[in-house]
Amino acid sequence: MTEKPEMRLQSTPPALRPANLLVIMSDEHNPKLMGSAGHPFIRTPNLDRLAARGTRYTAAYTASPICVPARAAFATGKYIHQIGYWDNVDAYEGAVPSWHHALRERGHEAVSIGKLHFRGLPGDDHGLSEEIVPMHIYQGHGDIKMLIRNPPPVRKAGAKLAQSARPGESAYTVYDRDITARAQVWLHEAALRRPAKPWVLFVSLVAPHFPLTAPPEHYYEYWQRDLPMPKLYAKGERPTHPYVRDYAEISDYDSGFDGPQSVKRALAGYCGLVSAMDENVGKVLAALEKSGLAAETRVLYTSDHGDNLGARGLWGKSTMYEESAGVPLILAGEGVPAGARVKSPASHVDIFRFVLEATGVEAPELPREGGGERLLDLPAQRAVLSEYHTVGSKSAVFMLRGARYKYVHYAEGYPPQLFDLERDPEELMDLSADPAHAAALADMRGRLYAMLDPMEVDRRAKRRQAELLEQWGGIEAANKAGDLGYTPAPGSAPDLNP
Repeated sequence: MTEKPEMRLQSTPPALRPANLLVIMSDEHNPKLMGSAGHPFIRTPNLDRLAARGTRYTAAYTASPICVPARAAFATGKYIHQIGYWDNVDAYEGAVPSWHHALRERGHEAVSIGKLHFRGLPGDDHGLSEEIVPMHIYQGHGDIKMLIRNPPPVRKAGAKLAQSARPGESAYTVYDRDITARAQVWLHEAALRRPAKPWVLFVSLVAPHFPLTAPPEHYYEYWQRDLPMPKLYAKGERPTHPYVRDYAEISDYDSGFDGPQSVKRALAGYCGLVSAMDENVGKVLAALEKSGLAAETRVLYTSDHGDNLGARGLWGKSTMYEESAGVPLILAGEGVPAGARVKSPASHVDIFRFVLEATGVEAPELPREGGGERLLDLPAQRAVLSEYHTVGSKSAVFMLRGARYKYVHYAEGYPPQLFDLERDPEELMDLSADPAHAAALADMRGRLYAMLDPMEVDRRAKRRQAELLEQWGGIEAANKAGDLGYTPAPGSAPDLNP
């Protein structure tokens, strides 16, 4: 699909009129896989129509490229080092105020349907008015093996990624259909109830998160194509940066693929799940229209993080490449420019302020360390942060994305990376050792250190993880617990590897 020319937002947009807000979040949606993002063959007609009548952010990022920390940051409007939810074990329990709390305390409905990935133990208050069919972390603790940091254990679920790539239904696709149906019901019922104050409905789907089992009507649409191999997939083409090599070995995802046909099955499965997710989004948006609520409801679409999808021999998330740390972000509705594209870096930590502004709630004081900006008035020269402190990483990883450069910093043990995304949007050339870019490297490093002390943050994360590991019986107990391939959908059994 041909992209529209860059359109700049007003320098000082007017305040938004209070209205309802429909937030739709997918899981693990690589931001490059949308027709509106210029992808040559992916079918996302509903998201493309949403982008056409709204604003799409072309440089939006997760606060952490893994589910649980990302969702905690999305809820609280704060970066991971500010809130301390480091991994998929230590999940959000409501201790840090969220936009859910802010809305509910002021008499607004804030309702979720679907995946939350919070702790979800009895007594936890995540701030929502109602949680409908929520997915929380497994048994309130998730995969405790993720707490082992140095040396991190090799994962054993890699082969399942390739084995799951096929046409059919999984517990996740069934769950998504249920989420979608319940969202349609909620919208029609809300139109009858007419709440006194603007509401927020958070519809959280799990596709295109693996398993890569896609409904047949979507899987075969891509299987029948001549799908190109992922970028830099051949072993001789893969980056030699030691963190990238270490993460690929520890995650072990690629070991399950035995040639181009198995890779093609994975690509068809993922693309099919993207289109299945888009179909569900279309049903929710159609219900919004048919209920008569569309004119008084803004829509926000995003994903918790992306997916490497085989690029550089990497699968899943957990890296700072665009495919993994980048996210789709679309806004539409009254007061949001139509057909616009925004290049200024955006972050999930900005969502807190937008939710409260869009519904007419006065925003409480938010941290100013690069986060919490107005989405409709983003500074062009800002920098946004993403962090990673868990599975497969011996060292904390920090990514700072400025207007032009992306800087990746490792607390210890690895050299930095620097990419010029203006000239090299595919991140093919690491410029960190290039003398011609020494000034840019120093500038980005200085901006990161102005936000945080990488070593102090790394020590704090590992200290908390060591405490939790001891609480759950230590390294031996964690290894015996096995690898939780992915969080089970409500009512389904866990997929554990010994």
